[in-house]
Amino acid sequence: MTLRWVWLRLELPRRWRSLAVLALLIAFATGTVLAAVAGARRGASAYDRLQVGTLPADVVVLPNQPGFDWDRIRAMPEVAAVSTFAVSGFGIKTDNPLVYGDFPPASDEVLRTIERPVLLAGRVFDPARVDEVVVSAAYPEVTGQGVGSRVTFRLPTPEQSATGYDPTMGPLGPSIEATIVGVIRSPWYSEPVGNPIVMISPAVFAKYRDNFLGTPNVGYVNALVRLNGGAATIPAFKTNLAKVTGIPNIDVWRRSDAIADYNQVLRFEAAALLAFALAALAAAIVLVGQTVARYATATVAELDTLRALGLPRRQAAVLAALGPLVAAIAGAVGGVAFAIAVSAWMPIGSASQFEPGPGLDVDALVLLPGGLAAVALVTAAAAANAWFALRRDPARPAHRSMVAAAAARLGLPVPVLVGARFALERGRGATAVPVRPALLGAVTGVLGVLAAFTFSSGLADAAANPSRHGETYESLAFLGMNGESNPASDAAVAAMAADPDVTGVTEAKVGVAQAGTDISVTLYGYRTPATGIEQILVDGRVPRAPDETLLAVTTARRLDAHVGSKVALDGPLARLEYRVTGIGFVPAGSHNEYDDGGVLTWDGYARLFDSYKYHLALIAFDPGAAEDTVVARLRTAADAVAGAGTVPFDAPMPPVKLNQLQDIWPLPLALAAFLALLAVGAVGHALGIAVRRRRQEVAVLRALGMTRPQARVIVVSQATLLALTGLLFGVPLGFALGRMVWRVVADDMPLFYQPPLALLALLLVGPVALVLANLLATWPGRLYTRLRPAQVLRTE
Repeated sequence: MTLRWVWLRLELPRRWRSLAVLALLIAFATGTVLAAVAGARRGASAYDRLQVGTLPADVVVLPNQPGFDWDRIRAMPEVAAVSTFAVSGFGIKTDNPLVYGDFPPASDEVLRTIERPVLLAGRVFDPARVDEVVVSAAYPEVTGQGVGSRVTFRLPTPEQSATGYDPTMGPLGPSIEATIVGVIRSPWYSEPVGNPIVMISPAVFAKYRDNFLGTPNVGYVNALVRLNGGAATIPAFKTNLAKVTGIPNIDVWRRSDAIADYNQVLRFEAAALLAFALAALAAAIVLVGQTVARYATATVAELDTLRALGLPRRQAAVLAALGPLVAAIAGAVGGVAFAIAVSAWMPIGSASQFEPGPGLDVDALVLLPGGLAAVALVTAAAAANAWFALRRDPARPAHRSMVAAAAARLGLPVPVLVGARFALERGRGATAVPVRPALLGAVTGVLGVLAAFTFSSGLADAAANPSRHGETYESLAFLGMNGESNPASDAAVAAMAADPDVTGVTEAKVGVAQAGTDISVTLYGYRTPATGIEQILVDGRVPRAPDETLLAVTTARRLDAHVGSKVALDGPLARLEYRVTGIGFVPAGSHNEYDDGGVLTWDGYARLFDSYKYHLALIAFDPGAAEDTVVARLRTAADAVAGAGTVPFDAPMPPVKLNQLQDIWPLPLALAAFLALLAVGAVGHALGIAVRRRRQEVAVLRALGMTRPQARVIVVSQATLLALTGLLFGVPLGFALGRMVWRVVADDMPLFYQPPLALLALLLVGPVALVLANLLATWPGRLYTRLRPAQVLRTE
């Protein structure tokens, strides 16, 4: 112990600068890796942690019927709590288009016996006061207003709620000025895409009921329901619901389905962060490992005198690791502190919208083992490098590269041959060069960059092409609702189909059937007056007969259905079996997402339903058409046959899942940057080491007549060959890996898989890699040209 202490006291003052640089490298690398791993853990569990203690709803019940008696539902034995909300909206006085108000609470159970929120600031509103509101976490971020700020909202008039109103005009009823008393977050009252929400008190509905439901009350109230026994009680609840109400097909959303979708996105975000952490770890191993190796090797050379006096090899290796050990301890402490500081910005993406405890977070299960692992790895690396340096046998012949031998047989110039040897032959003893890390770094860098850009290309393609999630139409026309359609709807559809810029029209009725004991399936009954919209399929074909159906991808998974299987569907008219002819995507609506639901023929729908929730026309335009102009023309044509303003048009909304997926778009690029850094560090280190450790060989060649430009060609050839090796293996592997990862993501989301092609990255990766390699060769090449052969040979 005395020898180690004496050596350390001598080592620290002499080499403190090198150790300080090493400590900073370790701190940055450790902090980056630990912050990413801790952020991944935090993000993956965000929604599950948000549910703890918040009394979340188990189902959303949507009868969509005026005057529905919710007291009968409250009295059911399966029901623990019911929180009703009006299917209506209200306006927020703000210049920010993202802020919205919707679905006002209709009972004072909200935020108390069900969906009890996490309070990020302030308190919950008083359910008896109309002048208090709470807002979601995104509201202060977007508007700069928090607890104590004033907000003005405006209600629709009873006439507007009874007949509908033009969204461009907005509500025209009474205005109410209220105070923001709290910032909340709960499983239902959260923003999966980060839109700010203003939630008014149930006292507003109690006082202005007609403003929300119309006069007479033609609007309706739906509800969140918490069950005794949780999700396991849903089948019994649905059975009893049908008995109590006499309505067999009330739409019941299982919250577990939405939770599974959210957690799917959160898991993907966490996986992306873990991939980033692995890339950072790989870069750290190369960059920090090389620094540690240089330090340990240099220390071994300084210990030669003590070894000659009898210092054992094991003790010499321990002494060589003492300096890196001190740097590792300091770096690990700094890295843990860095990770804690970064946690204030974690988790990222959609997980940040569900995080119940935003701010600094100390994940001891990650930080403590991670910090100790950093110390252990650095110390072990230093000791191992010193041990192998002490055991190295200079007399053992070095490995010869077949590529360098082949270059010699081809008679290539001497500088090129020497560069090939430097790039591919490690050497022995004092002339050893880290060839394998350089080659691996070059391959990994090219592979990672191309894979990341290929994946990003798939993501960009999905965002730019709505057909990837089944959206092959540009506009929706609303022909009717709740079993009542415009009498001239047939003529309106015919007028739309006759427009020269319309390439397809599909008429659809929408209803909800039951599959099994607890799964609601939104079904679209299709018919086409002439040419219909394109149906996106991942397998099979569209239904043609009344007993055939197409199922959306996620619904097929829930029902364990595939092409050729049969599914039993319960509707108001009958319980029928339908043969699955296709798996694909359906129109997204207020009751379903694009991957949830099914499609029937018009006759197949009529066998199951005697009514409908919505009557729509899905309209596809010519790709070169100006959408606003076409919609204006269609509106005029519909007004002419059906009455002015009776056929509203709307554009389809992009799916929430795609918006969530785009939140992690920067991560693949950050991953590519880290892997590119790894490649640059590995190749640059190999070139720099070769200059120092093989200068005697170059000096001999210079003494034999090699010119300075030829000496520069050595390092240029070495760098070029390393880059070409990276391209040879990295391009095909990166291309294949990027496509494979995107295929997994597309299948999981789900999206229609279109093989991505990052053409620009594919064209540029070769030239950029070669240019970077030769730029890295500039300084080592300069050192070769300034080499003094006589001085080097005399020193050696």
